[in-house]
Amino acid sequence: MNDTQISEDEQDILQEIMNIAFGQAAAELAEIINIFVVLSVPYIRMIEAVDLPGYIQTEFSEFGNISIVEQNFWGDFKGTALLIFPAGSGRELVSLLDDSPAAEFQYSDILEKETLMEVGNILIGACVGKVAELLKDVVTYSPPKVIVEDHPDITMSKTLFDPANSAIILKTVFCFNERNVHGFLFLITSHKSVVWLKTALADFMKQYE
Repeated sequence: MNDTQISEDEQDILQEIMNIAFGQAAAELAEIINIFVVLSVPYIRMIEAVDLPGYIQTEFSEFGNISIVEQNFWGDFKGTALLIFPAGSGRELVSLLDDSPAAEFQYSDILEKETLMEVGNILIGACVGKVAELLKDVVTYSPPKVIVEDHPDITMSKTLFDPANSAIILKTVFCFNERNVHGFLFLITSHKSVVWLKTALADFMKQYE
């Protein structure tokens, strides 16, 4: 096993940690929008960061455009989080937050960006923050950046896809009172952070042995 790849056992542990994280995120989102929310993490996998642009294009090819929330985080576990939704998901979320047609008509672009930013802040913060908390790390964040309605081959910073980086893919489904909003969360992190993550996951499991 390459020391910059996670094993099936490590992936299972990370899956459980993410389930805890997304449970927390669901509670926070439900409190904000006053609607019952179910978040799931169907699977986790890791790929090389250089392969991520192609992966994004393939997964979102049927949707045309996409919306992206990008946020950097720093700690022993450090990198960039990309929360990507199919185009229109932001407006779907806006309609859950504000059912006033007049408000949405006048401020749809602003509302969409603010809503995506708020949801992204909660999801990324809960995910990365819970990993840090359970694995005895502390992380800080940059302000999130939102890109709305752009094509999957959008030009993102080339440094994100450096061969020295890995990408952890978390495919998620967000269910809001029977209204589904599909999204992907990508954590792009350095190989050095992956080595730390593997050690931290091993230490985490020792408390249950």
